[in-house]
Amino acid sequence: MPGPVARAFVDLHCHTSASFDSLASPASMVRAAASRGLTHLAITDHGTIEGALRARDAAPDRLTVLVGEEIRTLEGDLIAMFLEAAVPNGLPASEAIAAVRAQGGLLGIPHPFDRFRGSIGRGESLIALSGSVDWIEAWNARIVVGDGNVRAAELAVSAGVAGVAVSDAHTTVEVGVASTVLEGDPSTPAGLRAALRGPVSLQTGRASLYVRLATPAAKLVKRVAAR
Repeated sequence: MPGPVARAFVDLHCHTSASFDSLASPASMVRAAASRGLTHLAITDHGTIEGALRARDAAPDRLTVLVGEEIRTLEGDLIAMFLEAAVPNGLPASEAIAAVRAQGGLLGIPHPFDRFRGSIGRGESLIALSGSVDWIEAWNARIVVGDGNVRAAELAVSAGVAGVAVSDAHTTVEVGVASTVLEGDPSTPAGLRAALRGPVSLQTGRASLYVRLATPAAKLVKRVAAR
């Protein structure tokens, strides 16, 4: 495990080939993260922590992998962090949140205003849920159309929750294209929670539309391979 850092460069939302929509191996993702100066990389595959565990085993000493998951709840997607076991998809959001908290984990809301993905809640439902998490994605690099990031940043401010920037990478090219700079060491739940309460700086790069098209291509490849 890497030692404490005065400043952390963190990408809190990335996918590997353990997800249904990525072909990037866990080892390739951690190599890319380390080469781009990230100190912490969260692997948040859909419905599983297996890719995160493999990434943690493959990570170089200078990179800490945070074991996470993107959970599909009945109300939409949640990001969970510091898991020891995957939380099942298909639960009500309140039950998924309770299951994560029972493991001592933290939670974030991904891309809350992306009309093309499983964004969680609408209206009063979203406002209520925003008070139950530790961060909101104020900048998701894969939102390339519309004002979803602006609205998400406004939601984070109104909810009094930290806003973060993430790559939501599904390919090695995207890793770290957007990230969050934190003070302290976010390697533990307490450390990340404390860092999110301090100065937070957002690195707001954006995925290209060409790279964004890699996700449906990966889905097709995996469907064909499974036949």
